[in-house]
Amino acid sequence: METTTTRLRDKYKNEVVPNLQKAFNYKSPMQVPRLEKICINQGLGDAVSDKKLIEFAINEMSSITGQRAVATKSKKAISNFKLRENMPIGVRVTLRKANMYEFLDRLVAVALPRVRDFKGINPKGFDGRGNYTLGVTEQIIFPEINIDKVNRIQGMDITFVTSAKTDEEAFALLKELGLPFKTK
Repeated sequence: METTTTRLRDKYKNEVVPNLQKAFNYKSPMQVPRLEKICINQGLGDAVSDKKLIEFAINEMSSITGQRAVATKSKKAISNFKLRENMPIGVRVTLRKANMYEFLDRLVAVALPRVRDFKGINPKGFDGRGNYTLGVTEQIIFPEINIDKVNRIQGMDITFVTSAKTDEEAFALLKELGLPFKTK
């Protein structure tokens, strides 16, 4: 059992739960949606020809998230792309509990403000079931990445999986947790 609590987890318990309970008329605080996990993945199509790309991506993703990344493998062979079954073509990490809150805190406070011409994240990334996916075009927005050692600029997808039943509830939850959505 973890003894460390993060700033964001305390904010969730003390501010977000009461605010959402009031906004959506939940009878119990247990009905309030919560962030279950954050999945980060990076597709590396060029890894078919260059095997070292996967190693670089695993090291970068591991330093960004603080948790070991794993390679994702192709499910089927596609001859036009010179792709065989079970070839590594991407990297992914799933964060839960303390690591998840720690990553979200760093994403909101440090990484997103470093994006060029940042005006907020797109509120249209919801999937209809209360999950939100955010695309990041450059991994160098994270302070853990040393720009001099980057051999290639790569993007990544960050998916926030919530227990919310609707996109409206998930939007309210993520907004309360500090994600800077664009205003229309």
